[in-house]
Amino acid sequence: MALDAYTAAMLRLMTAAYPDLGGTVTDAQEARRIYAKARFPRGREVAAVEDVAIPPGIRARVYRPRTENPAPPVIVYFHGGGFVLCDLDSHDGVCRLLCEDASAIVVSVDYRRAPEHRYPAAADDAYDAVCWVAEHAAELGGDPAWLAVAGDSAGGNLAAVTCLRARDEGFPRLDFQLLIYPVTDCFAPRAENAEGYLLTSAHMRWYVEQYLADPADGRQPYASPLLAEDLSGLPPALVITAEHDPLREEGAAYGARLIDAGVPARVHQVDGLFHGTFGLGELVPIAREAEQAAVTALTSAFR
Repeated sequence: MALDAYTAAMLRLMTAAYPDLGGTVTDAQEARRIYAKARFPRGREVAAVEDVAIPPGIRARVYRPRTENPAPPVIVYFHGGGFVLCDLDSHDGVCRLLCEDASAIVVSVDYRRAPEHRYPAAADDAYDAVCWVAEHAAELGGDPAWLAVAGDSAGGNLAAVTCLRARDEGFPRLDFQLLIYPVTDCFAPRAENAEGYLLTSAHMRWYVEQYLADPADGRQPYASPLLAEDLSGLPPALVITAEHDPLREEGAAYGARLIDAGVPARVHQVDGLFHGTFGLGELVPIAREAEQAAVTALTSAFR
């Protein structure tokens, strides 16, 4: 399904503001300066927002919903950005949306970014943050019995990896994983939708080069969860993919492997959509389908 005229126009505007990663822009700091000029919708109003520090020094932001539930469920969120870009502010609107529409406390994690901190720094921060939230959910005002992880793109990778590690370590127990167009294989070919849809296969090669100190690390399941030998025993999942996205095939493949392993999982492809639009439903209306699918899956899981 081709992009509709309005979505195609938004794609052109977003592409013009996106750094030419691996081309004219090869320095991570320069890429961040360019990307920081982007402006995002503020998103939903919530009851409260608080910045916190997670030992041993991970920054995080806690969003509390407007709800009568005295102990709402908790979602730990990992932002996208190829392990290099983005931060708590870039995904503030996404976290507000999930907080308010899913009536859940959202803890957004500012994990260490590459290339200053290469693999496994981000994966370690993600797991450490989830462990801390599991141990302090009641202090945050949440229900310790209901904990989910979520993330988009590189953050979807970290959410999936955290579920693998939590299973392997035996802690914490996770109730759901929301994976929004996740990176699941660092070396996936990404031949489909390789160019022309904001994120390109060339961008992904540059991101992976920044993330991995040793290319061999990309074969490890905590870097490329699609390559894990065993996906059984993981929490239920919703994998959201976009039709015009170089990450579509690896996201769908991960969802299929979860299902084959006996995990209650579903893949929801949004036709006519490109990468990087989750949370931008006010600007790209077709993205609302992805947002509603995510909220519905989370609220159903918590029930």
